[in-house]
Amino acid sequence: MTNSGTVLVMGSAPNVTACRDWPKSYFSAIVAINNAWRVRDDWDYHVAPDDFPKDRLPQNLRDTQNLIGAASYVPANNDFGGIIYAGATMAFSAGYWALAALRPRTMVFVGCDMVYPARGNTHFYGSGTPDPLRDDVTLRNLEAKSARLMAHAARHGCACVRLAGGASRLLFSTATLEEIAQDLARPLLPDPNAFLQVKAREQALGYFVKSGRYWENADAIDVTALDAIDQMWTQLYTTNAPAQITRSPLRAAPRG
Repeated sequence: MTNSGTVLVMGSAPNVTACRDWPKSYFSAIVAINNAWRVRDDWDYHVAPDDFPKDRLPQNLRDTQNLIGAASYVPANNDFGGIIYAGATMAFSAGYWALAALRPRTMVFVGCDMVYPARGNTHFYGSGTPDPLRDDVTLRNLEAKSARLMAHAARHGCACVRLAGGASRLLFSTATLEEIAQDLARPLLPDPNAFLQVKAREQALGYFVKSGRYWENADAIDVTALDAIDQMWTQLYTTNAPAQITRSPLRAAPRG
């Protein structure tokens, strides 16, 4: 199977509305996470956990629209090592699912920056609960989890970018709509030896839960060991970066 093109992944941050009127022709598929299906009605895939409120699910689906639940995204995450290492928030779960199922050349994340204002709307629909900031063993280092997704995607020929402007917990390069339209993104390839070393550390630690229900035995997880792995993922893109990655023509994301 060949790469399918550019996939738009929509989260629920207030800036997701920036992509409301972007031409559908720029994308091979549009993935809406949780409530983001309300942003535009021409999405292709809706990804949400099984406990997502039924009354908030999209209704009257078109023939081209599909609902993706844990039965689909958990196995996809497992193909890349499992949700404990991937990070159990839907931006990452949806990203790994799209990488596995859609084989994109580029994934553009909008509304997924995981930075929430102290006052005012936290989400495009008003005030909500910042899921990525909950006290969870898999979400102790969001920057590391983004680096991990970016590294796995790059090794599959896929670039991860985010919409330019504003702060972000994602270490992805930034892109404007014009750059997205011109298909300028290129994968940021990590040093192959460093990548294999951190993957070997994950496998040796053995935190793989096939069902994805890691919380049922969360007390058995050594957070110090998991933090060390997270640090290794972050270092792929923050330590000796010129020697470790092939630079994208897009602007590098700030690392503040």
